[in-house]
Amino acid sequence: MDMKGYSGCRTKHRNEPFFAAQHTRRQRQCIQASPAAPEKTVTQNHSLKLAASISENALPMLPIFVALLLMFTSISPVLSTNIVPDSGHRLPANQSFRPEAELLKLRRIRAHLKRINKPAVKTIKSPDGDLIDCVLSDHQPAFDHRELKGQKPLDPPERPKGYSNAETVKESFQLWTDSGESCPEGTVPIRRTTEEDILRASSIRRFGRKPRHVRRDSTGSGHEHAVVFVNGEQYYGAKASINVWTPRVTDQYEFSLSQIWVIAGSFGNDLNTIEAGWQVSPELYGDTYPRFFTYWTTDAYQATGCYNLLCSGFIQTNNRIAIGAAISPRSAYNGRQFDIGLMVWKDPKHGHWWLEFGSGLLVGYWPDFLFSHLRSHANMVQFGGEIVNSRSRGYHTGTQMGSGHFAEEGFRKAAYFRNLQVVDWDNNLLPLSNIHQLADHSNCYDIRQGRNNVWGTYFYYGGPGRNVRCP
Repeated sequence: MDMKGYSGCRTKHRNEPFFAAQHTRRQRQCIQASPAAPEKTVTQNHSLKLAASISENALPMLPIFVALLLMFTSISPVLSTNIVPDSGHRLPANQSFRPEAELLKLRRIRAHLKRINKPAVKTIKSPDGDLIDCVLSDHQPAFDHRELKGQKPLDPPERPKGYSNAETVKESFQLWTDSGESCPEGTVPIRRTTEEDILRASSIRRFGRKPRHVRRDSTGSGHEHAVVFVNGEQYYGAKASINVWTPRVTDQYEFSLSQIWVIAGSFGNDLNTIEAGWQVSPELYGDTYPRFFTYWTTDAYQATGCYNLLCSGFIQTNNRIAIGAAISPRSAYNGRQFDIGLMVWKDPKHGHWWLEFGSGLLVGYWPDFLFSHLRSHANMVQFGGEIVNSRSRGYHTGTQMGSGHFAEEGFRKAAYFRNLQVVDWDNNLLPLSNIHQLADHSNCYDIRQGRNNVWGTYFYYGGPGRNVRCP
């Protein structure tokens, strides 16, 4: 998942690539002083002599004049930032800036924003700068899908057997709710996408999507994991509580995330995944807050699926959780710990995959028709962390995973997952068995699992990235 993106200026108005071209540059004026001419008596043939004199003096200057003319006419406006066209390939820094191409791109961006930013009945300003739009439930992006047009969200399904909601968890999980404002019943809160968000992406077409050719392991992909997983059975869901931190991300086109993967198919072109967790992604969100996110794909991240509600697919049913919004509070090193509960499971009645966040809050569901393999069941469930290592400075990234500390440091210092469970064919929540463990580069990020009566199956994971053992 090589997260390359738009590296041009993204501040408003004249700092944006389009507007930058509209500002003229001051040019240095080269003023040559002429020697004072001696006074002459004006005669009848003075003008002829003067003309002849100018003609003779101009001849040696012609080559210089022509050279200067050629030099200036060859100069075209050059934009000093890297322009990224819709092809997704970054152009060289000295590529000529074409205003008409940038105008077309701007029109495309605004058309895309019009498609995904639905009319709001109310807008809430979050302390982190986000705008949260309260959109009528049946007007959300999911219902642009041809299979869903004219439909309305389904009623909540039956929870899996063995489900317990005994824990008391803070209700306000997200910064935007700190204002005391909320979205009315019958609406869903959606983080508004901006022009700046899209300009950070590698292209308009790839905005809100992970790069293609994603592998579970990170061989040759620049992605590194510290995870546990189960496979070899039929799985109908997964559940865990995930510790929330604010890891440092050292490059705009890298990210750090902690999530659950529900997987079916092979790791070729038919990969189906449902993903949910928290992530820090400067490219996607423009900041370093940990944010609640979802993802899905049915063709190995090629043409289907997206993050959050950035395409038609996931149907939100809750008016209290904004997917893509910042999570609050967060854990502190050697201080108070905060985790969020996540559960994904397949509704036995309709076959859709539902998502629960926190303490019993149903967020919504992925309709089963979106998928091929996951229309039946999953064949792998994975829990853990992932980062992007772009090696943009020629060595391993300093982007952190989890808390930025190794698993051996334990509680209050290392990040954790606890109470790991899966859902079986009969809608039962069960503890994990036959667990596998993977740390792609354990000198950079590692993992340690355990089990006890309070946390059930759990693990600590993470690390600082670049260090003396991770060059």
